[in-house]
Amino acid sequence: MAPGTQPPSEEYRALVDKAYSKFARLREFPPYGRNKWDYYFHKAFQAYSTLWKYQQENRQKLMEVGLKRWEIGEIASRIGQLYYNYYLRTSNAKFLSESFIFYEAIMSREYFKDSDKDASLANKQLRYCARFIVICLLLNRREMAHMLARQLRLLVDEYGHTYQGIEVKEWKLVMQEIVRFLKADAACDTSRPLRYSVLLDPQHSVLPAVEKLEGKKPLQLEDAILASYYHNEVKFSELTLDTFRMLQALEWEPSGSLYRMRTGMTGGNRVGSSSNVGVVEEIADPSLPPNPHKYILYRPTVQHLLLVLGTACEELSTDSVVLLYVSASVSLTPSLSLNQLTINQIQSYVSTRSEESGDAEQSETSTPADSPKYIGNAALTSPGGSVTPGLWMGSKRSPGSNFLYPSDILPFTRRPLFIIIDSDNSFIFESISGEERGEPAVLLLSPSMQIDEKGTGTPTSSSHLSNTGNLFTFFLTAPFLAFCRLLGISHTSFPKQGQTDPEKLLSTSFVEWGTALVTSTTISPAWARVLFDPFLRQLVLRFIFYRAVIALHAKYGGKPEFAPRCCPALPDEMLPESEVVQAMVLQLATLLGVADQFQVSASPDGDHII
Repeated sequence: MAPGTQPPSEEYRALVDKAYSKFARLREFPPYGRNKWDYYFHKAFQAYSTLWKYQQENRQKLMEVGLKRWEIGEIASRIGQLYYNYYLRTSNAKFLSESFIFYEAIMSREYFKDSDKDASLANKQLRYCARFIVICLLLNRREMAHMLARQLRLLVDEYGHTYQGIEVKEWKLVMQEIVRFLKADAACDTSRPLRYSVLLDPQHSVLPAVEKLEGKKPLQLEDAILASYYHNEVKFSELTLDTFRMLQALEWEPSGSLYRMRTGMTGGNRVGSSSNVGVVEEIADPSLPPNPHKYILYRPTVQHLLLVLGTACEELSTDSVVLLYVSASVSLTPSLSLNQLTINQIQSYVSTRSEESGDAEQSETSTPADSPKYIGNAALTSPGGSVTPGLWMGSKRSPGSNFLYPSDILPFTRRPLFIIIDSDNSFIFESISGEERGEPAVLLLSPSMQIDEKGTGTPTSSSHLSNTGNLFTFFLTAPFLAFCRLLGISHTSFPKQGQTDPEKLLSTSFVEWGTALVTSTTISPAWARVLFDPFLRQLVLRFIFYRAVIALHAKYGGKPEFAPRCCPALPDEMLPESEVVQAMVLQLATLLGVADQFQVSASPDGDHII
């Protein structure tokens, strides 16, 4: 050994300490806002790249002086965590792919399978396995996710037989969450991807241009805030079923090497042959725009939600829009129920709102007072569960301060907002429309009552007890699967060709509806600006589909508590009563053999549509 040089073991330990220090530094940065996190992430990547290269080049010498295989696995696991957190920061799928590569290498080489395993090492293996399941779910590697879940169950059972304490109960709870989550999302195992697919969805570059912008430029989705707060909701880690589905609906389905990897090709061998911690070179179609950045907020306080929303609005680029998705329940305090509301009370509420907002268009297009069916093309519903001033985002011990009120959102309407509220109290957020502080907001609002598996109505806040998530969010993210769930049929019961046709019918119809929307002479400029973005356009079209399915259903049609709403009004061409909308819904129902569940309207000449 040359004078002044350190033994390999000491050099290795110094590199480990430096890398772990850089890793720990990242925890000090909040998961929102443009700060110095990017600089420190690259510093951490560089430190781990150096450490990984050094242990590869000196593996034999280090093993001779006591290096354990689990230590190599821990380094690889930290690198995988770095890539995963970088994906959360940027929504760039290539970093998610890199994370998968390192986690898969740990599994294939059994780095954590040491014979002298202690409680600390057992916990490392359990945490690695749980994190790997999240990665596989986000990459749609569902078979591997199920395999890892079975492996985790065995590890948890072994851990419980060997060790005692609170951690045993915690890991059993984690295992229950995973099983519940995979069961709730089982319908997606054999369906098309929830992400926007260049192979299955219309090419964004050939979509027709929006015409009615009134001198303003179209908007592009830049940031999405996905927040969920329900008690007993289906979730794994800090990813709830509803936010998981919405997250996928706001991303491009990977193509190129990422798509091939998802369908069978693995890249685990690259971990051992490469000395650098890098990213895949061949990624998704370069003509695709980047995924919008997403903030995933699990059970946030109202203050934290508004802080993230304010940060996103402050940093929003010109001609961009922020999507705010909130899935939450109402207060558990006593309040006015649906049965206590009369039509006159509902009309009084709507009339007051119209007068306050001065929305002439709504007043002109609403139906007569003796038959209140739509408010400006947004289905009029009364709350199915309770009338409260806001959404409840707190524990049972924390009242008032944890209500999210519509007035809390108003200050942020100085910037363009696309708001989705999935709650039995969503109707109160209609008060935002017409009261904006600078930019007109657009809103998609869930029904106050949801159809459960038995075909009966239940408040949206109670739907999570059924372990299936909210139907409104399901329609916005996976319309065909949601359609099958609503009608009580299995999407896997159709032959392969039959299963393909309904999806193709939906895709083709959405293209036609999209063209009708953007070329409409009556469309609100607020809607016209957001329809330029393929993700937002897809959400709007799926909303129209859901609204039409409910309105035309023989059991739920004409019942405002089951109908979703939107603000401002969409063009009359997209009403459930329009011939083009009815024709598609009934054609799909006929294809699946459930046309008898829908009402058949007559066309103007007296003939039935089908």
